[in-house]
Amino acid sequence: MDIGIDEAGRGCWAGPVFAAAVIWPKDISPMGITDSKKLSEKQRYKLREYIQDNAIEWAVGMSSSEEIDKINILNATFLAMHRALDKIKNEIIFIKIDGNRFNGYNDIPHECIIKGDTKCVSISAASILAKTYKDDYIRDLCLEHPDLDERYGWLNNKCYGTKIHQKGIQLYGITPYHRKSYKPCKLL
Repeated sequence: MDIGIDEAGRGCWAGPVFAAAVIWPKDISPMGITDSKKLSEKQRYKLREYIQDNAIEWAVGMSSSEEIDKINILNATFLAMHRALDKIKNEIIFIKIDGNRFNGYNDIPHECIIKGDTKCVSISAASILAKTYKDDYIRDLCLEHPDLDERYGWLNNKCYGTKIHQKGIQLYGITPYHRKSYKPCKLL
C-alpha cells in the first residue's frame, strides 16, 4: 500500500518535531483534506477525526528537542517519520513524502514531492495529523506548566519564533523544552 508522510514543527524553537503517516483508501472522499496550513484550527481538528475514522491506517511519531539538538532538525525529522512508519502494520509498498529529502526506510521505494501536502491526499492527511498532535502536545504542556504560556505565549505561537516568544527568552531564559541548538536559544 502507498503511504503519505508529513511533519510539523521543524521551525519551532521548542518542543518535539512530529511526523504522521497515513494510508488513505482510494474509494473514500477526501472531504476537504488539504495542507494543514490552509485550514483553520477548528477545520484541522474536525478533519483529524474524519482521517482517523476513515484511513486504512495511520500513525504519529515524534523526535524530542534533545534529539533535535543532538542529531539536528533534519535527521530528527527523518527519525520522527521512521517512528511513525514503524507503527504501521499494513505492508507498505511505496512511500510519498512531502518535501525534497528523505532518509530511506527499509529499502521501500519512495518519492519526495514538493508541496505534496497540496497534491496527495495521504500526505495532506498526514500534515493534519502531525500538526494537531504537535499542537496537542504544546497545549498539554501549557496546561501542566501555565508559566510556559504566560512567559512565552506558546498557546498562541505554538512554540514558533514570535516577538512574544523572543521577549520571553530574553526575560526568563530558555526552558528544558527549548531547542538549544537553535539560534535564539544558543545565545543564552
